[in-house]
Amino acid sequence: MPRSNRPRGRKPSPGRKTSQADEDELSLNHLMSGWRRTEHRRGFAWNVQPVSSVQAVKTYVCPGCESEIEPGMAHLVAWRADGVLGDVSDIAARRHWHTHCWKVS
Repeated sequence: MPRSNRPRGRKPSPGRKTSQADEDELSLNHLMSGWRRTEHRRGFAWNVQPVSSVQAVKTYVCPGCESEIEPGMAHLVAWRADGVLGDVSDIAARRHWHTHCWKVS
């Protein structure tokens, strides 16, 4: 039987539009990776951004338990949403937390 030269993968060609199923799959991937949200704790508003295990490439120290968050470990990044010194200052003061430590803090 002769060989077919048709592409067999699901990746769209650069000029081809994606189908609704492809767009739904992309949306699901975004939801699974987590979105930034605002939480209210201890009288302050906090921006909380989940970090997946794939995105975690550095070692951090969790302020909740003071142990290390190793590369490849899913965790959260939190920073004040209502700081008086502005967004730049708040983002510079962000901290990486174990998910459990953030929940119990």
